[in-house]
Amino acid sequence: MAGYRDLLARVKDEIHEISSLEAQERHQSEGAPLFVDVREPDEWEEGHIPGAIYVSRGRLESRIEGLVPDKARPLVVYCSAGSRSAFAAKALGEIGYEDVVSLAGGFTDWKRNGFDVTIPRVLSSEQRSRYSRHLLIPEVGEDGQQRLLDARVLLIGAGGLGSPASLYLAAAGVGTLGIVDADVVDESNLQRQIVHSTERLGEPKVSSAKRTLEALNPDVRVLPFQERLTSENVDRILGEGWDVIVDGADNFPTRYLLNDASVWHGIPVVHGSIFRFEGQAPVFSPHAGPCYRCLFPQPPPAELAPSCAEGGVLGVLPGIIGSLQANETLKLILERGDTLAGRLLLFDALGTTLDEVSVRRDPECPVCGDNPTITDYVDYVEFCNAPAVYDA
Repeated sequence: MAGYRDLLARVKDEIHEISSLEAQERHQSEGAPLFVDVREPDEWEEGHIPGAIYVSRGRLESRIEGLVPDKARPLVVYCSAGSRSAFAAKALGEIGYEDVVSLAGGFTDWKRNGFDVTIPRVLSSEQRSRYSRHLLIPEVGEDGQQRLLDARVLLIGAGGLGSPASLYLAAAGVGTLGIVDADVVDESNLQRQIVHSTERLGEPKVSSAKRTLEALNPDVRVLPFQERLTSENVDRILGEGWDVIVDGADNFPTRYLLNDASVWHGIPVVHGSIFRFEGQAPVFSPHAGPCYRCLFPQPPPAELAPSCAEGGVLGVLPGIIGSLQANETLKLILERGDTLAGRLLLFDALGTTLDEVSVRRDPECPVCGDNPTITDYVDYVEFCNAPAVYDA
């Protein structure tokens, strides 16, 4: 029977190997291949080739298609010395990857030649336990979790939509959450605004939400803005380096103000709106798709757009739409999946149906169009005759 060395020699005859010098040349070239590290977690944590993705050899076949769906993409597989990567390269070829090479000499030879090495940030043992279910997902993993911990998300409103969205974002480990809300907790909020509680009646919503979210996850820092979003403060608040904005406003003045500001600041907005049994959830990515004004060029008169305080809302509905907003936010941060950019998702709680409408960028949009006519902030409070609160 053939021993391990004979088996390894046979496998190396069946694959293509490259030296660390050739690998470095490819790494620096235009259209560089993707480097795949198949070592053990402790080896990865000691350093890896810049830009490499990590999947241990034992989980390679089950996870690689989630990480690299394009089987025509060139791959350079490496381990410590070149043995495990040889078996990995053969396995990848057998499941359909077309251009796979193994790094002869592995990471050891790469370092010996003095090539660049990345020392990754490492999750603590407590974080590994807390986010263990994320770490098992190839599309998230440790790199994705670090992205979440580094992310900054601004929530407009700590009401019906902001409550579930903020809870799930905090639970997922989004490191910094900003919350804009000038209101206080009222008894009528508690039917749906689950981030608050009876003992906090009369407390500012931003303070109540901060206590709940930071108690849920000590990795999360909550920045409260106890103020109404206006043309005077929008640049100051949006200028604090947010990756994504979650719009939970329950009024048109804030929606239009936020839309215009997000376009000018280049920040994607995950929008949500609810009324009685119906909810909507699109994503507006500035200059990459439509904005809110492409969908609704002008705000309607107040009598045609009653708020939840006037028309009511089923208590569970904001939980559904707010959770969808959290999902879209996580995808934007992780850069995974297809977001709702260019799509308007419509949910009917009575019929339990989901419908989708395509939305295109309007080249004549007054804000994001080819020749914008609105170049400064407009306060629509007086026009809409509606208070700018976030009471969804």
